[in-house]
Amino acid sequence: MVRCLVVDDEPLAQKVLERHIGQLENLALVKCCAHAMEAFEAISSTSIDLMFLDVKMPSISGIDFIKNLKNPPPVIFTTAFSEFAVRSYELEAVDYLLKPITFDRFEKSINKFLKQNTKVETAPAFTYFKVDGRLVRIEHETLVYAQSIRDYVIIHTTRGNYITHMTMKYLAGLLPENSFIRVHRSYLIGVAHITGLDSNQVLLGEACIPIGESFRKEVFMLRNRMIKS
Repeated sequence: MVRCLVVDDEPLAQKVLERHIGQLENLALVKCCAHAMEAFEAISSTSIDLMFLDVKMPSISGIDFIKNLKNPPPVIFTTAFSEFAVRSYELEAVDYLLKPITFDRFEKSINKFLKQNTKVETAPAFTYFKVDGRLVRIEHETLVYAQSIRDYVIIHTTRGNYITHMTMKYLAGLLPENSFIRVHRSYLIGVAHITGLDSNQVLLGEACIPIGESFRKEVFMLRNRMIKS
């Protein structure tokens, strides 16, 4: 599990993050702290993989707090004030979340963290998608291909199909690059499910997926890797 620490002096803000963390199975909330000194004690006494840190807090700001830590854990800053964004990236923060923090934006930050921190053994083999107002966990190995239709994506898996509200570009950013590839502006495929490939289409069992002209080079590079292996 990714062990998370929440540092925020606002109880409501703590509750929001606690709820978001609880929705993802690969995250675990270690503690909620109301100020920097309490957070320092938590970091000193237990292993923390990721810290959600408010910028404006009593006594010492989140930015000053992180600057004075010798070996700080990866940080996602949380605040209602956008003017601190530049400072947060100067400190190599994973991300900067503006309150009120939606679950979609929170999830995007978590996926960004997991991509940056491959040393975290819990980098998941699955992704959660919002389908009909609920979260659906889709194992990467079951995802055959995805098709975009305007602002929606139909995800075709070996266990069924799901429709979620997102762009294909955003979906590609969520999934591991070595397992999935875009072959068309409207299609992304799971490499492990390829059963055939020619100059115009990719075969995924009975599904025939067209290859877009602007994606042809990447597809043929993939074909060459498949031939060599």
